[in-house]
Amino acid sequence: MELRTLGYFVAVAEELHFGRAAARLQMTQPPLSRAIKQLETELGAILLHRSPTGVTLTPAGVALYDEARTLLAQADQARARVAAATGTATLTVGTLADSAEQVGPRMAVAYRQHHPGVRVRIREADLTDPTTGLRAGLVDVALTRAPFDDTGITTRVLRSDPLGVVLRADDPLADRDSLHLDELADRRWFQFPDGTDQAWRDFWTGPSDTGQRRHGPVVRTVHECLQSVLWNGTVGLTPLAHTLPEGLTAVPLTDTPPSHLVIAWNSANTTPLIRSFVQIATAIYRPSRTTAPEAP
Repeated sequence: MELRTLGYFVAVAEELHFGRAAARLQMTQPPLSRAIKQLETELGAILLHRSPTGVTLTPAGVALYDEARTLLAQADQARARVAAATGTATLTVGTLADSAEQVGPRMAVAYRQHHPGVRVRIREADLTDPTTGLRAGLVDVALTRAPFDDTGITTRVLRSDPLGVVLRADDPLADRDSLHLDELADRRWFQFPDGTDQAWRDFWTGPSDTGQRRHGPVVRTVHECLQSVLWNGTVGLTPLAHTLPEGLTAVPLTDTPPSHLVIAWNSANTTPLIRSFVQIATAIYRPSRTTAPEAP
C-alpha cells in the first residue's frame, strides 16, 4: 500500500463523498475512484459502500481508516523530525481574534508532544484579514473563521457555532430568547474598513433584507466591536460560544447560518509540519464516526 493511496482513502472516509474528497485533494473524481478500487483489490476487501446518497464505511473500511490515519501521522512525524534535525524547524500559526483560544490548550499540548523540537510562532491578525496573513505569506497555517475568499487556500471545518446578536444588557431586546434579523433592521451595525474581504464583510455585516448595506462605526478588532456596542448601542454578530464582558449579552438569531471555525493553509505549500498540524487539529475536533450516509 502506498501512503498516497491511504491518504486518498482517509479523505473519502472523512468526507463520505467522492466529489468532496476529490475537491479536498485537488484532483478529479475518476482517478480517485480508481485508486480506491485498486486499494480494495489489493486488500481483497470492500472498504466503502457506494450509493446515490453518498458513501458509508464497511467494517473493513472502519478498521483501515484508523490504521491509515496512524500510518500517515507517523510518516509526517518522521518527515518533520528529519526537517528539525537539519536546523531549527519553525511553524507560524495565524490566529483571528480568539480563534486560538477556541481551539484550546489541547492543540498546543498535542503538537508539542508530536513535535517537541519545533518552534511555533503565533501571529494574531485583526478582523480586516480573515486569512490572518496566509494569503500574504506571513503565516504557514491559520486558525480562523469562514467565509472568506479561499482561492488557492484549502480549509477544513473544525467546529460550527450558532450565531447571536451582541446587545447591551439594558437593551429592550436583551431579555428575548431569540431574535430575527428583521427585528434589528433599524439598528446601527459595526462595519469593517473598505478593502476587507468581501465574503467576510457580507457574512458579518452584510446587506439587510432590503438590499441596502447597514450603517455603523468602522471597527478592526473584536475589542472595538464590543466597545462600540457598550458605549454606543451598536449591534453585531457573534458566535454564541464566545464569552462576553460584563454589560453585554448575546441573543440567539434564528435566521442566520452558523459560523465555521476552520483551519486553513495555502494549497500549494503543504509541508509535513503543516499536514501534521492539520491532522492533529482535525483529530481533536472530529466527532464520533458513524456509518450514516450523507447526501452528496
